Amino acid sequence: MTARAAEGIIGRMSRHHTLRSSPATCHWGYFDAKLEPVLTLRSGDTVTIECVSGSEEVLPPPPFEVLSEHRDILGTLRPLFPGHILTGPVAVEHAEPGDVLEVQILSIDCRQNWGWTIVRPLAGTLPEDFPQRKLWHVAIDRQRGTATLPWGKEIRLSPFFGVMGVAPPPVYGAVTSIVPREFGGNIDLKELVAGTTLYLPVWAPGALFSVGDGHGVQGDGEVCLTALETALAGTFRLVLRKDMKLAMPRAETPTHHIALGLNEDLDDAAKQALREMIAFLGEAAGLSPIDAYMTCSLAVDLRVTQLVDGNKGVHAMLPKTLLAK
Repeated sequence: MTARAAEGIIGRMSRHHTLRSSPATCHWGYFDAKLEPVLTLRSGDTVTIECVSGSEEVLPPPPFEVLSEHRDILGTLRPLFPGHILTGPVAVEHAEPGDVLEVQILSIDCRQNWGWTIVRPLAGTLPEDFPQRKLWHVAIDRQRGTATLPWGKEIRLSPFFGVMGVAPPPVYGAVTSIVPREFGGNIDLKELVAGTTLYLPVWAPGALFSVGDGHGVQGDGEVCLTALETALAGTFRLVLRKDMKLAMPRAETPTHHIALGLNEDLDDAAKQALREMIAFLGEAAGLSPIDAYMTCSLAVDLRVTQLVDGNKGVHAMLPKTLLAK
């Protein structure tokens, strides 16, 4: 970790926590600032969070494994809105609106030997072309890190969590987990694998971080509606940043800085991502807005994050080499 004013790390040993998925630790289909935390930790602590994915309709036949807690959750909880089963929320001591939660993604592991992908009528990028329902169950080899598609081809896994978010502004009340917003949520950014970091603006006391929607692998766009959905466990270090101010989530990989744009209109999502990157270049390199804009035209890649979550996503990727000293 680089030297910076990060709340609560200097001068003490961090603790590790484990949060298992269960009816008592999960909420289904929504984010809400009124949710009570199921775990409270201090800035700099690490936590391993277990998640499950999918409703009763996607459960496979034998010999695929179905986690016992997945069945317990489906038998106990009911979705407030259609959406994802999320584990959390996790509160961070002293987090207040206006802070930033730095989510360091330390590791991600598959928890089961299968995943699922679905097409539904009136959903996805091409609903007019595919007004039908089809469900794939895909075998996962956790030891080899591969999945075998139903038509026989192997694909290498690159697991990440489609949903990582904090509580929304309290005035929103409960909001669906499907639509990503300024608090994060269903971002579906496939770059957020182990070894990367997500920065989330805090909107409610404690931040209230929840995670779910495990993806074994996904293409940019997530075009048919889902990725290879599966159950994952992730280990995170949660760091409270009182030295940062953000209006939208940002991310960082070993090679890139990433700015996010979210909007019902893809053009507007691209504009938002670009404006966020211009602002970042101003902060990081001291560039004027017009010089940052021109730099983006030379060095920044705009990519479609997803097309299927109500608010479409575009992410702007800046190589770190451009800012290296």
